[in-house]
Amino acid sequence: MAFSTAPREIPATRATTRLHAVPAADRAVVRVAVLADDVFLRSGLLSEIQGKPGIHVVTGSPASADVVVAITETAADLPALIAEAPTNARLVLITGTPRPAELWAAIENGLVVLLPRAEATTTRVLRAIAEAHQGHGHLPAEQLGQVLHGLARLQREVLSPRELMLNGLSRRETEVLRRLADGQDTAEIAAEMSYSERTVKNILHSLTSRMGLRNRTHAVSYALRNGLI
Repeated sequence: MAFSTAPREIPATRATTRLHAVPAADRAVVRVAVLADDVFLRSGLLSEIQGKPGIHVVTGSPASADVVVAITETAADLPALIAEAPTNARLVLITGTPRPAELWAAIENGLVVLLPRAEATTTRVLRAIAEAHQGHGHLPAEQLGQVLHGLARLQREVLSPRELMLNGLSRRETEVLRRLADGQDTAEIAAEMSYSERTVKNILHSLTSRMGLRNRTHAVSYALRNGLI
């Protein structure tokens, strides 16, 4: 894997600006761990990103990393490669063309940016790190299409028969939470939705139990914070 720093490959993007043009005193430092299934690939990438503005390379355990950059010959090797990576880290994966099952496994392991190895220049890797740290996802068009198709099938074949939506809530749960957020009490919700008060309470109990929430106030707060209602 070769890295190029030719000037013609440096796009004038906001991500590049974040990494190179922000004053040092104001720039957020991204803690980056690099994992690879080949020692030479890892050494090559480390030599390119170490010392770059806004980048702090995590040595040893990747547990404290904000972003994990994983380089693999095939995405099938990813689970073993990132076994020690923190579960809340955002993953930048540099690999060949993953099969759908490998792509889903990568997403389950925190994938936010997928970068084909042929495009892994130094500039593009740095931009991918910035995108991941900002929470901006990126998938090549082919993989994006696979994900959208998979989500549609998940909704159709798995969630809909269980009266759930992709956000993990049912339509009834969503409506009850929206009304709670508007200040309605159980009796008012029951009257407007033509349910008994017991049914409304059962809906809330099922929701809080399934999602590990303490009470209805916690449920509303969680839903609002995560954009579910």
